[in-house]
Amino acid sequence: MGGGLFTQSNPEDRRVVPDEPGDRQIFKVVYVVLESQYQSSLSTACKRINAGQEKVAVECSGYILEELRDPANFEQFKKDVADANIFIGSLIFELADKVVEAVEPYRETMDAVCVFPSMPAVMRLNKIGSFTMASMGQSKNVMLDFMKKNKPSGTSFQDGMLKLVRTLPKVLKFLPGDKAKDARSFMMSLQYWLGGSPENIEALLLNLASTYVFESDLLTGEVVEPPTVIPDQGIWHPVAPRVFETNEEYIQWLRNEHAPTIGVDPNKAPVIGVVLQKSHINTKDDAHYVALIMEIEANGGLVLPIYTGSLDFSKPIEDYFFLNGRSVVDTTINLTGFALVGGPATQDHPKAIATLKKLNRPYLCAVPATFQTFEEWKDSELGLHPVQVALQVALPELDGAIEPIIFAGRDGVTGRSIPQSDRIETLAKRAIKWSNLSAKKNADKKVAITVFSFPPDKGNVGTAAYLNVFGSIFEALKTMKAEGYDLGAELPTDVEGLVDAVLHDKEASMASPTLNVAYSMSVAEYKELTPYAEDLEENWGPPPGQLNTDGQNLLVYGVRFGNVFIGVQPSFGYEGDPMRLLYAKSASPHHGFAAYYTYIEKVLEADAVLHFGTHGSLEFMPGKQVGMSGGCYPDRLIQSTPNLYYYAANNPSEATIAKRRSYANTISYLTPPAENAGLYKGLKEVGELISSYQGLRESRGASIVNSIVATARTCNLDKDVDLPSEDFDTAELTLDERDIIVGKVYSKIMEIESRLLPCGLHTVGVPPTAEEAIATLVNIASIDRPEDEIDGLPRILARSVGRDIEDIYRSANAGNLDDNLLSENIKEAIRAAVRASVERSTDAAGRVTEVNPMMASLGAVLGGGSPMLSALKKQGFDKVQDPDLEKLFGYLEFCLKQVVADNEMGALIEGLNGEYTLPGPGGDPIRNPLVLPTGKNMHALDPQAIPTIAACDCAKVMVDRLLERQVAEEGEYPESIAFVLWGTDNIKTYGESLAQVLWMVGVRPLPDSLGRVNQIEAIPLEELGRPRVDVVVTCSGVFRDLFINQMNLLDRAVKLVAELDEPLDQNFVRKHALEQAEEFGVSVRDAATRVFSNAAGSYSANVGLAIENGGWEGEQQLQEQFTSRKGFAFNADRPGILDDKADMFKSSLKKVDVTFQNLDSSEISLTDVSHYFDSDPTKVVGSLRTDGKKPSSFVADTTTANGQVRTLSETVRLDARTKLLNPKFYEGMLKSGYEGTREITKRLRNTMGWSATAGAVDNFVYEDANDVFIADEEMQKRLLETNPNAFRDMVTTFLEANGRGYWETSEENLDRLRQLYAEVDDKIEGL
Repeated sequence: MGGGLFTQSNPEDRRVVPDEPGDRQIFKVVYVVLESQYQSSLSTACKRINAGQEKVAVECSGYILEELRDPANFEQFKKDVADANIFIGSLIFELADKVVEAVEPYRETMDAVCVFPSMPAVMRLNKIGSFTMASMGQSKNVMLDFMKKNKPSGTSFQDGMLKLVRTLPKVLKFLPGDKAKDARSFMMSLQYWLGGSPENIEALLLNLASTYVFESDLLTGEVVEPPTVIPDQGIWHPVAPRVFETNEEYIQWLRNEHAPTIGVDPNKAPVIGVVLQKSHINTKDDAHYVALIMEIEANGGLVLPIYTGSLDFSKPIEDYFFLNGRSVVDTTINLTGFALVGGPATQDHPKAIATLKKLNRPYLCAVPATFQTFEEWKDSELGLHPVQVALQVALPELDGAIEPIIFAGRDGVTGRSIPQSDRIETLAKRAIKWSNLSAKKNADKKVAITVFSFPPDKGNVGTAAYLNVFGSIFEALKTMKAEGYDLGAELPTDVEGLVDAVLHDKEASMASPTLNVAYSMSVAEYKELTPYAEDLEENWGPPPGQLNTDGQNLLVYGVRFGNVFIGVQPSFGYEGDPMRLLYAKSASPHHGFAAYYTYIEKVLEADAVLHFGTHGSLEFMPGKQVGMSGGCYPDRLIQSTPNLYYYAANNPSEATIAKRRSYANTISYLTPPAENAGLYKGLKEVGELISSYQGLRESRGASIVNSIVATARTCNLDKDVDLPSEDFDTAELTLDERDIIVGKVYSKIMEIESRLLPCGLHTVGVPPTAEEAIATLVNIASIDRPEDEIDGLPRILARSVGRDIEDIYRSANAGNLDDNLLSENIKEAIRAAVRASVERSTDAAGRVTEVNPMMASLGAVLGGGSPMLSALKKQGFDKVQDPDLEKLFGYLEFCLKQVVADNEMGALIEGLNGEYTLPGPGGDPIRNPLVLPTGKNMHALDPQAIPTIAACDCAKVMVDRLLERQVAEEGEYPESIAFVLWGTDNIKTYGESLAQVLWMVGVRPLPDSLGRVNQIEAIPLEELGRPRVDVVVTCSGVFRDLFINQMNLLDRAVKLVAELDEPLDQNFVRKHALEQAEEFGVSVRDAATRVFSNAAGSYSANVGLAIENGGWEGEQQLQEQFTSRKGFAFNADRPGILDDKADMFKSSLKKVDVTFQNLDSSEISLTDVSHYFDSDPTKVVGSLRTDGKKPSSFVADTTTANGQVRTLSETVRLDARTKLLNPKFYEGMLKSGYEGTREITKRLRNTMGWSATAGAVDNFVYEDANDVFIADEEMQKRLLETNPNAFRDMVTTFLEANGRGYWETSEENLDRLRQLYAEVDDKIEGL
């Protein structure tokens, strides 16, 4: 896009000057508006004045708010304002500072400044005679008193003004004459403005000109017409004879007159409720509304189109979408582009949700492209403008909105809305499909359940994060059968039978046709039913291609049970192709992938598709980030089928991508509860020796410490703790010195023991047991919640023994034995107290069905206080009293109700019934229990609300710890640190890692008056107390999609400090920017480019794909993938485009001293997913540095209240010890059979990923894993029986780790592996 800005529309195109001014007096008008619908009315009004007035004429220059980002436009705007008589502004909630900067210097010299609902700073510019917003601050101002008394709750300032207009006579009679006149002028101006038509705007301008610009009345003709307005709210249909004010009248007209005229049977047609903006009707800018209404009617539906002039759209829904208490619509589409209650400034989401839940119909929120012209949106790789994504996609999602389909665009010259015919067709078809779900009988509905296979292999069918997929589908099928769905005659009787039906033969390879083929599609049928098939040939050649085919036909894998199809989504297709993995932009879907979705839409004719688990490939296919066009592959693939999608509750960022790009109605599912990892084998022995030492430290202390040191060495703890040499006798040490050694070892094994790990896999529709609820509540109870004024139990217990919990943590981390023991005692006490609180509500089956009050009858339990108090006293905390616990356990009672409530299966049935799915936040249920109960339509957060103050405080602590550790180890501050930013992590922590980057460069984020974080200021070096450290920020593709406004904030921060005149030894950002300015021949500002991501519509570095599939030639290939795919730079000066700046990316990485990532929740750690190593630049930096030095690598771990900064190797060791090598973990996984074996193999493969990208895996990790899974013949047999394909992949991974030089082992181990590989391969091939 030219210039890199989101809009290139030219304000000069709408400048109006009189053709023949003659000797008429000219007045000049300048306006700025958020939305363009007023542009046409203003232009027409000015032309009418110039054609009809004899003594006056008008010059008018107008700006769409977004155009002011362009420096040339802004300069012209300032010049126009300097000459203006009248300034008009409306809905200025962005760029308010620019408008104030331009208008304020000329406010006094202008004749009238008329600002309608906008930011307070802009509202204060108002000046009409003696009427100003400032004068409304006077103590005796009647108007102010009125507004204070009549401020509507839960709605916006605009509604307050409208209320004021309606009661104008009451107010004006109290005002003195001149003030009444001026206040009346302002209120009349508002009414004319809201009237919106060219006639109303003409009257507005003439009224202001005659009263405030010209001393004598120069106007020709009649007195200025009073405002002509339609009712405040009503039902408007383009061919109806009038606006209806009751739904009875409208429905009578619709059924008796309109429906017969268009040939629609009103008894069978779905009714689509449509919410419109009154201003578009007023200004006659309604072509996009008319087009959608006509398209719905052409598809056999009827429309109930309602509007209001207020920004509370819930009221007309309440008034018009119900008849006799029942909904009269089958689906609702909001076309306003705003949240249901409150518009662009303030929102009332609870009120909106209450209205929509009462209506209980799917709620679609389509988007008019306001900030770009139609052509600009079409040409943009990013798609919808980021400010509009925040305002008109993210905020409606908090109401439960789905399907942000662009249905109209702005004309660059006239400003009028242009209907997008193909998008309107898509929107109409999807709305009718959603409506059909409530009309059709369940027995007639066809449902396509889609499972995934990552990496593509027979052993990996049914992959999803922490979900027992086949067990969950089995539960869903049972529920659907009970609900009357037709599942045919032969439904499997157990989960194993279901797995066999889908896989046909678990031991068959993925390439084999013995994977069950549900449908064979000929190439001719495929081409006929897939209009875009030809576009795929550029990447994949002619159909059928090489994937999902028997060489002649395209194969759809899966199985039919009556009207329910369970299918396996094809893979991306390029996983094993080194050349395709290197492409900077992702390839299109292959023919097999397209055929799968063509089958669902056109052959099966599914009423809905259910994507089962986190996550598939559909939503990550190439296309715009947000605001799909008909050429974007997610849109082409999903077509008109309603999409229900089970997504893990802890992954709101990728769930949001699925909502926006594949039109999913997400349903959250619970991840398994986290439990303590515990100790095992040698680690358990070390723990027992330390317990012995505590009692015998003075008599036999030295010999026990010698045993502790020797055993710790066999467990490889010497890599984490500084231990005496093997032949050293600790009898030579003092008692205190021995205590320090034992304290450090104890600290490390307690870190391992208390590490949280999710146990097993979750099954949808099965609520947690009491034991699982206790595990979750222990973690919730351990966190302080200052925003709710609740102290965590660790703080309460520490306080009861006269200590501060942070001091205990600090001392324990340093190895103090007593404080390590106290810290452990606090953990045990928390567990005991929470168990006591939950036991009161546990039934005989070990589940919580009804939650009893935790703090009931304080002190009444035999006078000894609550059960929790008794439990704490048994643990030695006898100073705690029940009042200390009351607030916390009241909160835990609420949390327990949330934990055990379960609507995962209920939400699926509601979705299939065409009902509204309640929205709720996604994230970490420990940090934010409002994530629970699951079964909600998950949303992220308002992207402009982060980072929060609390996140900034936490970020400072972790950055300071990171820098302290680096200085301690290297003797100096790092000059540059490479960060990775993730979408989900920043949602869960409200922007902690984002705030870390800002603190590193010494910049403070600031909110505007609406609380949106969009301002920054440099922290003075004196306050910072250290140099500004340079950063290189790699943003995940998901972060880029969700938080492009925050990428803007980061880029502005880097540029701000690069341009500060400070000593180079105190400002490494400037130091490096100066060097790069010279290197690349650019300005310092352009050289200060530090925020990078993928190209728009592409995701990941493909390093994970390469490692998962084994198809990589060497580390050089992985590093090239990383720099080519992640080297697209964001530039705040050109925010509409991501430029390929791989050279600048490499130049910046070359200077990096430290690589850094964050872990924020116990559920997903370094080896659970491939994402972390996929984006880790450690070896990339090492290969680019000219001094050959490997950078330090650190990980911040904020999964517990005691946040830590560890080296990457320490974190990988911790992960291996608590998961891969831990019997508690692998035995828990093996209970899930087929899927559990796959989960174990995945963690081994991801561990090897860290060898490949960072060299961060110790040899003992592979060696111990080999002992556990390969050397043990009994374990071999279990793995082989449950999932032979996954076991073969495990054997392959061990051999590959050795072959690539990551694992040195005995020839005996390698011979065993080679022999095993041959045996497993023969078994799989059936030999």
